[in-house]
Amino acid sequence: MNAPVGGDSSKELKEASAAVCAAQQAMLEALPFGDTADFDDAARGFLGTIDQAKVTTAQGRTVWSVAPYGFLEAEEAPPTVNPSLWRQAKLNMQHGLFEVVPGVYQVRGLDIANMTLIEGDTGVIVVDTLTSIEGARAALDLYYQHRGVRPVTAVMFTHTHTDHWGGARGVVDEDAVTSGRVPLIAPNLFIEHAVSENIIAGPAMLRRAQYQFGPLLVKGPKGHVDCGLGKSMAAGSVALLRPTDLIMATGDTRTIDGVSFEFQMAPNSEAPAEMHFFVPRYKLLNLAENCTHNFHNLLPFRGADVRDALAWSKYLGEALQLWGGKAEVMCGQHHWPVWGVSRVDAMIREQRDLYKFAHDQTLRLMNHGLTASEIAEQITLPKSLEGAWHARGYYGHIRHNVKAIYQKYLGWYDANPVNLDPLPPVEAGRKYVAYMGGAETLLARAREDFTKGEFRFVAQAVGHLVFAEPDNAEARALLADTLEQLGYAAESATWRNAYLFGAQELRHGMPEVPPRPGMPRETLAALRTEQIWDVLGVRLNGPKAEGRHIVLNWTFTDTGERFVLTLQNCALTYAVGVQASTADAGFTLARATLDEIIAKATTFPEAVAAGKISFVGNPMRLAELMSLMDEFPRMFEIVEPKRARVT
Repeated sequence: MNAPVGGDSSKELKEASAAVCAAQQAMLEALPFGDTADFDDAARGFLGTIDQAKVTTAQGRTVWSVAPYGFLEAEEAPPTVNPSLWRQAKLNMQHGLFEVVPGVYQVRGLDIANMTLIEGDTGVIVVDTLTSIEGARAALDLYYQHRGVRPVTAVMFTHTHTDHWGGARGVVDEDAVTSGRVPLIAPNLFIEHAVSENIIAGPAMLRRAQYQFGPLLVKGPKGHVDCGLGKSMAAGSVALLRPTDLIMATGDTRTIDGVSFEFQMAPNSEAPAEMHFFVPRYKLLNLAENCTHNFHNLLPFRGADVRDALAWSKYLGEALQLWGGKAEVMCGQHHWPVWGVSRVDAMIREQRDLYKFAHDQTLRLMNHGLTASEIAEQITLPKSLEGAWHARGYYGHIRHNVKAIYQKYLGWYDANPVNLDPLPPVEAGRKYVAYMGGAETLLARAREDFTKGEFRFVAQAVGHLVFAEPDNAEARALLADTLEQLGYAAESATWRNAYLFGAQELRHGMPEVPPRPGMPRETLAALRTEQIWDVLGVRLNGPKAEGRHIVLNWTFTDTGERFVLTLQNCALTYAVGVQASTADAGFTLARATLDEIIAKATTFPEAVAAGKISFVGNPMRLAELMSLMDEFPRMFEIVEPKRARVT
């Protein structure tokens, strides 16, 4: 046994502490672990699978496999994993092709998301195409293996997140789309949100996502076990295809390959653009990602716009009004289906009430004057929801979802002037350490509290010391051990991943990762030109631009667009549809050429030499502008101070 004593200098993974073991036992006694209905549902309709769900590229690189999760075959959770999370992680191990009802099939466990396949009169309609092209192709091949080869007659994207559209090229080719032979159906504003949600803040989001999903954690009982929604994200090739048919309003219908679909719009719920649908032929209801087997995130750790819990609840209530008593099976784009009219209606009601409870009770306590952290400490789910497995916080969690709701309405500031303009972490850390009597005194008291299992406060206190003295080995070791114990106890997969990845970085430093790849051409082509200028504006280093004034005209021959790009007052702005008579330079090119330059398929001088760009005025003014742009690092410190000064 490698029993934790708090601050052990060893960088090895530790065992669960007595306090964590006691918490795990309490969880076992509190929840209905004898209820195995979910395991029956997750296995129902199984037709076959790929060995270990392994998906590879043409070059043999593995982009997905559940083989590293073989340790989850153990029936009982080890002390280092919350037993409720262990249960969810085991359920998410089911993989392969499953019959939902005759004519409707799902591929599950080949990615974090599901592919749903609905048979029509002549072919098959593919709903959501997983994260990777390789995974989507493998999923469709698995379907063909058991149902026979039939043409894809339509592709549908339920919402804007990459794990639901990234693999589209694995199920449909360019000619099928451009010819109109295979419609791509999505909710209104799909393309705008699919390409913009993670673009402007993308570098920060990608780094933060490492803490949310834990892809760089070792897989095992002391490391990564799950992501709540599924095992993890696939690591293959991604491409965005532009929809050809948009669903605009609740009540819209389509007949696709002889099959009727009834749609419901659900914008600003789990995604900015999202939709649900009902298929009368199969009495099938699909609520996308708004009614899955966990309490979802209202604000993911990676960052996003805060999701609207009130609207989310109302959409579920509306779905009940539209199709309650009609749907005999409900499947989502994560997890497993639910069968039976009464069970479908009950789950939707409970999920509806889950989001409404979180919203209303947060607002109630907020209006009593409680702050976000005070609300999180006080609020508990009602017993009727607390015991519902699908309401557990494996991905979102009541304790951080209420903080998201608070933020949506009141923002980050709790109105206490003490918190209006606090010192940043390094300066505050030094003062806290001095007030506590120095590093040795702080560590001695923290070790005592560690032994008592008071991990939350130990993390806060020692976190100050790490920011005050980032090279203090004892402080780093104790904070790592503390975060590890918090991770072991966490029921939420995202909490566990964040805690354990923080511990890993404290022990071993930031991992070495390859440079960020360039943006795919398909994604660039989907961006509006205005969005490209917005991204450029975010990269502008304001202090470097002090006193500069640059005006550039742009004309795009293939799109007919014209812009004036202006640097003034250390801000980069643009005007649409006009040209400046006093511009320093003007450039005429195809928008596709700009995409090639951004994707680093060519350079600006090479494009000029090739005759793809013509210009008037002084082209070096563009070079001057580009010299003022920052390159964002793929990695930056999170659990310790920034080593390099950002200016």
